[in-house]
Amino acid sequence: MEEQKRSCIDCAVKNCNSMDKAYPDFCLTEGMPEDFLQEAMECYQEEENHRLMIAAAEVEADYYCQYTRIQEIVEFARKIGAKKLGIATCVGLLKESRIMAEILRKNGFEVFGAACKTGAQKKISVGIPKRCEKVGVNMCNPILQAKILNREKTDLNIVVGLCVGHDSLFYKYSEAPVTTAVVKDRVLGHNPVAALYTADSYYAKLKETR
Repeated sequence: MEEQKRSCIDCAVKNCNSMDKAYPDFCLTEGMPEDFLQEAMECYQEEENHRLMIAAAEVEADYYCQYTRIQEIVEFARKIGAKKLGIATCVGLLKESRIMAEILRKNGFEVFGAACKTGAQKKISVGIPKRCEKVGVNMCNPILQAKILNREKTDLNIVVGLCVGHDSLFYKYSEAPVTTAVVKDRVLGHNPVAALYTADSYYAKLKETR
C-alpha cells in the first residue's frame, strides 16, 4: 500500500496553536511557502471576509463554552449586521426549524425558510436511480433551496439537517454566507461526532476495511 502523505490530521503536537514545542517534520506551517500563506492572509482584507472573520472571532472569545450553537448563531448574525436569515431545512426537521425560527424572530430577525422537498419533483426526473425511491419518490432539491433564499435576498443562511451531499450543493449555490446549525445523522440523533467518540469501542466497525 502506498504511503499516505502526512498532514495536520496526523499531528498530535499542535504547535501552531501553542507555539511552545517543535513542529513535526511534515508540518504544513513549518514548510509553507511565504507567498502561499500571504495570499490567504490577504483574502481577509476583503470587506465581507474581514467582517465575517472578526465576528466569528468575537463570538468565540466572548461566549466560549457559555453559549449553545443556536445562541452563537444569533450573536454572529448580529455582529455581521444580518437582518434577514434563511433556513435551509430538511422536511424531517421542520419542527426544529420552526422552533429555531421562533427564537430568531424573537431576537429581532426576519426569517424565511425553504424545505428540501420544495418544488415536489420526482427523483427519476434528474436521473436518480429508481431504487432510491424506497425512501421516498420525491427528490431533495438543495439547489432550488439556495435559489429561493437567494431570491429572498437573505443576509445569512442556516442549514438544518440537509443530507450529506445535498448540503454540499446548497453551500455551492447560496449567494449569502452559510453556517450550519444541525448536521444530519439519523442513527445518532443528529450527533455525528458520537461515532468518532466511540470508534475505539462500540463503533469499532467504522475502522474496518470495506
